[in-house]
Amino acid sequence: MVSPPHEAMHRVFQHDPGLFSRVSRFLGVDFPKPIGATALPTDLTEASPVERRVDTLLRFETAEQGPFLLAVEAQGKKDPDKPASWAYYVSYLWTKYRLPAALLVVCQDHATAKWAQQPVASGPAQLPTLTLRPLVVGPHNMPVITDPDKARADLVLASLAAITHAAEPVVNAILKALSTALRDAPEDIAAPIVEFTAHGLGNRPARHLWRNLVAVDLSFYKSYISEEIRDEGREQGREQGRAQQGAQDVLLVLEQRGLDVSDEVRTRITECGDPEVLRHWLARAVTAASAEAVFESE
Repeated sequence: MVSPPHEAMHRVFQHDPGLFSRVSRFLGVDFPKPIGATALPTDLTEASPVERRVDTLLRFETAEQGPFLLAVEAQGKKDPDKPASWAYYVSYLWTKYRLPAALLVVCQDHATAKWAQQPVASGPAQLPTLTLRPLVVGPHNMPVITDPDKARADLVLASLAAITHAAEPVVNAILKALSTALRDAPEDIAAPIVEFTAHGLGNRPARHLWRNLVAVDLSFYKSYISEEIRDEGREQGREQGRAQQGAQDVLLVLEQRGLDVSDEVRTRITECGDPEVLRHWLARAVTAASAEAVFESE
């Protein structure tokens, strides 16, 4: 099953094909600036029953070197079968379109990125024949954009920075800069950035920070994911409200019964955020011999 991070890692290049020319400078590759770009069909399946589908396929037009193709692959982990598939993609594209073809692999962790960028030869050692040398984007070479002004200057690149650094502690600072930069962006520009970033973070802890930032900084933004974000925020608020009320109820019962409530007991009750636990304590508070007895068998 294709995961949201997988889709975000390559579809961001479909959304903004020009992103590749801006990313290439971080890869140490001097690609000419494209004067046009077209998304091509991604199905590379032949008549045989084996289906081969590249994640994203783009055609670039350049004034200096003419057109070339770029296949973008999102790679979440090491896969020994992938280099052969990638070599097939490149050779097939060259055969079908008779155009130079390049391969860009987008990763979210250092180990996968290091593995993906190793040259792989299709032939024996003395006759490499066809050698695959993909360009690799990942946390090892993507910029860490923590300045809102820099994020504002290239929102799509900032989103890709967050996606590729999704597992790194620095992602929190990137997300804060990006959400701040998006405050001034028109909704039609902000919407896909919010979506790509959210999907790219997957189920990592940073996902919750991004949802909270969007709920606070981009309250104007309307979409499925933003509504989901705000719904989660409202539910969290209701949960906190229930917990606070539950804590007050427990303390009220203990005080009305004339039991001595120490600071330690009061703190433990008020800091509990689980309404179910508080309801359990409330039931005990009705008959407990002391305030401390509320916690017995805990």
